[in-house]
Amino acid sequence: MQVDTAVAAAPLPAVRSSGVLATLAVLFKLRVVSLLLVAAGGGAVLAAGGWPGAGPLLLVAATGGLAAAGSGALNQVLERKRDALMQRTARRPLVIGGFLSAGRVTALALMLILVPALLVLPSNRALSFFVWLGAAIYVGVYTLWLKPRTLLNIVIGGAAGSAAVLSGSAAAGNWSDPGAVTLALLVFLWTPTHFWSLALVYRDDYAAGGIPMLPTRVSGRSAVLWMLVHTVPTALAGIVLAAHPALGYVYLVPITVASVYLIVRNLQLLQDHGREAALGFFKYSNIYLALIVLMIFIDAVQPYAKV
Repeated sequence: MQVDTAVAAAPLPAVRSSGVLATLAVLFKLRVVSLLLVAAGGGAVLAAGGWPGAGPLLLVAATGGLAAAGSGALNQVLERKRDALMQRTARRPLVIGGFLSAGRVTALALMLILVPALLVLPSNRALSFFVWLGAAIYVGVYTLWLKPRTLLNIVIGGAAGSAAVLSGSAAAGNWSDPGAVTLALLVFLWTPTHFWSLALVYRDDYAAGGIPMLPTRVSGRSAVLWMLVHTVPTALAGIVLAAHPALGYVYLVPITVASVYLIVRNLQLLQDHGREAALGFFKYSNIYLALIVLMIFIDAVQPYAKV
């Protein structure tokens, strides 16, 4: 096996360290985890009506973050054979092998899912419930049951992201806050349109893996129309959030513009639903959700910072 000369020239410990960190980042799906924690933070701010305090945010980051990482790793254990058939996932750690084994990853993943939430169970039952619910939906309902069987897989699987939002509001002591529930609904509606745009980019991959993702079973235009069915209520939910007592025009104005643009981008996909356009929409959908939570933080927390 050939080795890049720049890598070969680097000190051995540094190469190993960077390789291990990169492997773990992929195994635990840290990009997805970070997005879930952002959504959970938004739920905490809305539930508190402002800055929830460092304690609740650290609590949900520890319990929810570890459980989400464990769920991502368990997902890769269960899908390692299918991942090997898809170009997008063929380089995942459990596919290419190495220092990780499916048995060790399974044991670690279960510990990450169960132990942190179990520790906070006596003091915050709602937080434990939503952390475990999110893991159960993602691993059990989505990965094992729905993903290999039905076009509705990601529609129902999106509830895992909603559980992340409600874990944030539970950490802040008010899981049923109407704003947090609305944000949870937004994430539920947003997930299919977000994921189907990625599936449009990798249609051939999902077909090769035998996964009945919507864009592999219908035309590109039909897939975009179904995306629009979710995009419009997602945008409306984003605007409706401005009615929360902790939010106002600082949130409403930019999110209204961003929501309208989300719909416009989806409509443009009807004319051009090629890989590049679909990838562009996928990236913007990420930005949209992050912007929602950013503006929640800015608008809801700012008055408290002035006191």
